[in-house]
Amino acid sequence: MSSLESIDKIIFERLFDRSGFVLNFTDRSYAEFFRENGININDPKYLFKGTSKMKRLRAFWEIEPDGIVGKILEKLLLYACTIESVPDKDKASALVIIDRLLNRKSSRNNEATSETDFLDLHFEASDITKLNLDPDFKRIILHRIEEIQKSIKSQCPLSVIFLCGSTLEGLLLDLATKNAQKFNQSAAAPKDTNGTVKKIYDWLLKDLIDTAHELNYISLDIKKHSHSLRDFRNYIHPRAQAAQKFDPDMHTAKISWQVLQAAIANLLGERK
Repeated sequence: MSSLESIDKIIFERLFDRSGFVLNFTDRSYAEFFRENGININDPKYLFKGTSKMKRLRAFWEIEPDGIVGKILEKLLLYACTIESVPDKDKASALVIIDRLLNRKSSRNNEATSETDFLDLHFEASDITKLNLDPDFKRIILHRIEEIQKSIKSQCPLSVIFLCGSTLEGLLLDLATKNAQKFNQSAAAPKDTNGTVKKIYDWLLKDLIDTAHELNYISLDIKKHSHSLRDFRNYIHPRAQAAQKFDPDMHTAKISWQVLQAAIANLLGERK
């Protein structure tokens, strides 16, 4: 019997229930999904609530132990994220519950969700050399960080945003190329019109952020507060900036700097 509480079940019902159906599964694909994970979802023991897919899932999470339920719910969440857009808030809540079921240490509860909380986070100077960057690339990253700090002191918000966005993109692109298989196989990997995963060097910063978060390299608060950075390349063009009415101030610049510092801390394993 799992330890799912009523509020936990509401979250998963919202994620998976489609008027008695579970996501877009057919009878055959539903049975196959569970069979791949060692479960016969058509077993009579799962029919005591009814025969619909959702009723069998409710029976499953009621009678099976935490470890098995957590494993299936994690796979279902990954499937849901593959076929449709899942709200970040619901996904984050579900992952906290799944971590608990799997008895897996989670830092998700400690992620700063509000902008104020995020800006209040304090980051010590991180040792970039521990990221195992090649010498020339490391030198460029260190130089950019120095320029960011100077730009903050000089109250130059647009410069801060450009530098933070390009530096974060460079670090995540380096991470992605060194872990290409994992990034390409992620549900968050961007695809072209034919459904083929794009080459990593064609990914946008948003794609790198979403996929790095999906693979647990960076935390949810980074993804949530990266809005000022994700389209930084567009702001290089004055007309595009004017069209988007993007008028950054130092508050926006400080959020951008926090996002970069938080990402570096994540990549260094300093945010546990």
